[in-house]
Amino acid sequence: MSAPRYWKDKYLLFALEGTYGVDAGPTGAANAILAQDVTYKPMEGQDQERDLEQPGMSANGTIPTELHSTLSFTVDLSAPGVAGTAPAWGPLLRACAVAETINAGTSVIYTPVAKGHEAGTFHLNIDGTRYVMRGSRGKAELMLDAQATPKIKFDFTGLFTLPSDVAPPTVDLMSWVEPLVVSHQNTPTFSIDGVDFVMKTAKLNLGNKVENRFLVGAERVLITDKSELFETTVEAKTLAEYNPFAKALAMAKVPVELVHGTAAGKIVTLSLPTAQMQRPSLSQSQNIKEWPLRLVPRAAAVNDQWSLTLT
Repeated sequence: MSAPRYWKDKYLLFALEGTYGVDAGPTGAANAILAQDVTYKPMEGQDQERDLEQPGMSANGTIPTELHSTLSFTVDLSAPGVAGTAPAWGPLLRACAVAETINAGTSVIYTPVAKGHEAGTFHLNIDGTRYVMRGSRGKAELMLDAQATPKIKFDFTGLFTLPSDVAPPTVDLMSWVEPLVVSHQNTPTFSIDGVDFVMKTAKLNLGNKVENRFLVGAERVLITDKSELFETTVEAKTLAEYNPFAKALAMAKVPVELVHGTAAGKIVTLSLPTAQMQRPSLSQSQNIKEWPLRLVPRAAAVNDQWSLTLT
């Protein structure tokens, strides 16, 4: 009898593809992912019923169609420590319809793109069995909650490949930098419409619509649309200080800025220049009145509805 295989004994690799759907061959030395909360579904799809008319009473069986894989996990949202150096999670975000601009020695900027979406290959080795997911594109959420480390949650879909027995790779995770807790000391700025707020939670959902398009001549996972949403919970102010109800009624577009980190090379700035205030709500925590706010990042020109800058 064979020994049990251990779920925790996993190695996750990812590399962007030069040609869509062609295995990019990620390596443990250059492309290892330090992930949390990994969920993998290796063989998703449909089961087409045969519906055969034959004597007797029995199942007809099914034919598997539209085979694909899905992979979900989170990573730490942290700057690399050196200004102008791309973070280890950069390729993952690029596979979510995001462009990366590197200004050597100064900054790395991430912005949304509408065309030319990149895709990548995952290799997930679980105790000697390798699962490969090609042509992967995904969804992403940036989460920054007080007294917790900031995260990026990814949900990827890719083309199905039969798994195989392969020895686990040797991985190098040194490029993954320890995160800073979101706090008063580490997160110096959170403002809406130029007004500073006491913030409890903040989340930007990139809102990607990821769809399979499996036809004769081409099988692809596509990002066909996107609709971002920013959600935050803040301590309420007097209406004289700030009136989100009036802003929502006027469909006002306001800037939002969140700066996390204080040392050079470790600063992450999330900027939404023209976010439309939606209808606010009320809540409480520890008997403190709070405003749960929803804002829709709007593009002033093209693809400028948000940016994530590392400096």
